[in-house]
Amino acid sequence: MGNGECAIGLAGLGTMGRNLVLNMADHGFAVAVYNRTGEKTREFMDQEVGGRNIHPGYTLAEFAAHLQVPRAIIILVAAGPPVDAVIDELLPFLAPGDLLIDGGNSFFKDTDRRSRTLAAKGILFLGLGISGGETGARYGPSLMPGGPPEAYARVRPILEAVAAQVQGEPCVAYLGSGSAGHYVKMAHNGIEYAVMELLAEAYDLLRRGLGLSPGELSGIYEEWNRGELASYLVEITPPILRRVEEKSGQPLIDLILDQARQKGTGKWTSQEAMDLQVPTPTIDTAVMMRDLSGYKAGREAASRALPGWPPVFPGDRQAFIRQLGRSLYAAMVLAFAQGMALLQRASQTYDYHLELAAVARIWRGGCIIRAAVLEDIRAAYHARPDLPHLLLDPGLGREVTARMPDLRAVVSIVTELGIPAPGLMVSLAYYDAFRSARLPANLIQAQRDYFGAHTYERTDLPGAFHTRWSE
Repeated sequence: MGNGECAIGLAGLGTMGRNLVLNMADHGFAVAVYNRTGEKTREFMDQEVGGRNIHPGYTLAEFAAHLQVPRAIIILVAAGPPVDAVIDELLPFLAPGDLLIDGGNSFFKDTDRRSRTLAAKGILFLGLGISGGETGARYGPSLMPGGPPEAYARVRPILEAVAAQVQGEPCVAYLGSGSAGHYVKMAHNGIEYAVMELLAEAYDLLRRGLGLSPGELSGIYEEWNRGELASYLVEITPPILRRVEEKSGQPLIDLILDQARQKGTGKWTSQEAMDLQVPTPTIDTAVMMRDLSGYKAGREAASRALPGWPPVFPGDRQAFIRQLGRSLYAAMVLAFAQGMALLQRASQTYDYHLELAAVARIWRGGCIIRAAVLEDIRAAYHARPDLPHLLLDPGLGREVTARMPDLRAVVSIVTELGIPAPGLMVSLAYYDAFRSARLPANLIQAQRDYFGAHTYERTDLPGAFHTRWSE
């Protein structure tokens, strides 16, 4: 059973794992660490630990012996089979009542499966979404736990201590049963995809459309970050745009290949939204554009075979920049609205019992999508927990509507320039579709009934109807 000097253990000393261990130790918790490759554990202990209360386990038996009983262990390895492999390796050293915490970007259905398997053995399991990258892990991430409430209660003091703090509140909250934590992290990443796509489109419009240099662009993003667009993703863009490669003297951004990779969480969000029939077009478009960026050779061939015309912006540049900033705000709110709508439907479908005000609250600090507007989103759901859609909050709905003329103007200009900005375009279409009391789905219903006898509903009578259209 060991001397049990450590309150918690962590298996997986990659970048996130090492930084989270240091964070926990700096907040006064004794931590046991283990890595499948012992050399990485030795390197960590020799180079980073210093005098902190961190205890290495070079075997799983030694690792388990360092832990207080009942044990609590965070697993931080790549999502998928590696998580199952680590769980299988740990099981011989665990006993009923012990707690495993998966801190990776696991697919929520895998979390449900693992929860059931471990529960049958008497072992508790938490799915813990962690956002903030390596800096967040080190100095304060946003934490999204889901699973048995008694499991969260056991590690709550640790998680609240290491989480980011906003207005004296830790950016962590118990979100719900089962896979609620990993589901919220998945939706977080979908929103992240959308906001990154919108910011990239704005960069492209200003770079190609207005011909601004990266240095000039950095000043615009800095100005945006001082206003309503204040957010982590806007904040990190100016230093990216300012960076000059020493060897060539060129802006580094101009030397980076225009192919964006992904780890799948955005795709999961889109697939899950389609399964639950929740429209998330801005998120879907962001996933699509990352896929399209991968067709580099095809795009280069098409640029030669399908020539357009050089984009020349004809109007007032300063006015356009202001309109673009206001358009970004509206589109970002719409991206959050889509993610929140998905969480609301998932909460009902999977019995998570999510409190969307709490979700917005813990996203205000530490995480990649932290933004000033999240305070307004939190307030909207705090005032009305059953708010059916974020646009129906009087304040946010009014702010988005006030910026629609700007978004319409930007989309119109984009169309004339021939520069792709599908995230902005589809955000406008989503807004217009959502506010339409009547959509042309009646024609789709009639067509389905024509070729497949699928029936249709009427506006004036209850029930299902079929018409022999060819007669």
